[in-house]
Amino acid sequence: MTEKKYWDKEIETLPRNDLEKYQLKLLKNELKFARRGSPYYKKVLPKTELKSIEDIRKLPFVNKQIIRERQQAHEPFGDMVAVPERDIVYISASSGSTGVPTASPFTAQDFEDFIDCQARLFWRSGMRKTDRYIHALNFSLFIGGPCVLGAQKLGALSIHAGSIPSERLLNFIKQFQPGWTWTTPSYAWYLGETAKKAGLDPAKDLSIRNIICSGEPGGAIKETRENIEALWNANLYEYYGLSDIFGACAGSCTEKSGIHIEEDHMIVEVLDPKTDEPVGEGERGEMVLTTLKKRARPLIRFRTGDIVTYTDEKCNCGRTHKRLHGIHGRTDDMLIIKGVNVFPSDVEAVVRGSNYLTGEYRLVVDRAKHLDVLTVEVENTAKKPAEVQNLLASAIKARLGVTANIIVHPPGTLPRETHKAKRIIDKRTNVWS
Repeated sequence: MTEKKYWDKEIETLPRNDLEKYQLKLLKNELKFARRGSPYYKKVLPKTELKSIEDIRKLPFVNKQIIRERQQAHEPFGDMVAVPERDIVYISASSGSTGVPTASPFTAQDFEDFIDCQARLFWRSGMRKTDRYIHALNFSLFIGGPCVLGAQKLGALSIHAGSIPSERLLNFIKQFQPGWTWTTPSYAWYLGETAKKAGLDPAKDLSIRNIICSGEPGGAIKETRENIEALWNANLYEYYGLSDIFGACAGSCTEKSGIHIEEDHMIVEVLDPKTDEPVGEGERGEMVLTTLKKRARPLIRFRTGDIVTYTDEKCNCGRTHKRLHGIHGRTDDMLIIKGVNVFPSDVEAVVRGSNYLTGEYRLVVDRAKHLDVLTVEVENTAKKPAEVQNLLASAIKARLGVTANIIVHPPGTLPRETHKAKRIIDKRTNVWS
């Protein structure tokens, strides 16, 4: 019997015109449901007739701050929720800047859709029933925890490791020999370094040959991806998700030519952060998502804060949904240095592409005499510090168009993060003044 190529061929290969008609039908139902069940949406959503997907621009935005404010005003779940509590079967939560966890509720159908989507992503990347998979994402209220159930749904042997100490995780990998894992790019790098310190060569002595990365821009950065793949002798697949909707909602296929986003679950807009006008294919903009099937808490025009580029071109794999060509950073991670927009991912591409550095880096931003000053800290492996300073400063200037001070440290100086890496120290005050 021939193995199926797609998890859901009809949906994944739907021509764009038909896909947009399907989205419009779902959107009308979602708006009707939201108005009927959510006090918040009943108040803010205009009774506008939508004749095309483009008409979504007549609807107001929501963002993380609004979600948090509505939850705090109507605890515990907020008045954006469109179902009674008896229909909520699961919540994930993320801590906000106030320290108050922001809940993301799910009905039974929401959760089933979530897990089926994860299975679709795993299948798309090449995972099959005969594979062994070790899940190395945090389970503690984190939306990435249940994603492992998608691997189980497609039939893979799944090991719920979670965020255990690196040495113990390596022991599990040695014992059970999984071929797949999922973590952040920083931790994939850190785990490989930890293995080498223990006398193991990840590329030869360990079984991982497929690494799913999410949570940071690194998986989309060519230099970072190639370094991680070389370290482990593995394929790296980039996934994207957010707790406000559900786990991963986009992921790369075996072609590895961008990450397909599940447009039967959400409408994707990519907008200029300043004008809110749509940007073209290949241009950077903020991604705005609208749920199409979510019942516990619909999200209409949710500003993700993530800066992306996209294409609508059909992939060589045959799938037709929109592809993201990188999560380049966040609107709140973006630095403006003397009028130039700088993302950590841009610096990372330079650092990880330099074979005389370890690949670790940190950005320090300060202000001197009313001018912003960018300092890039790196670790040297093969050249004199003065030579590194000159080479790296020139490379950053050529790629980013900004002048940076370079501080060179010995290997092992900069902190290693076991999950999301903190790359920026901003010492400025009154940045926008």
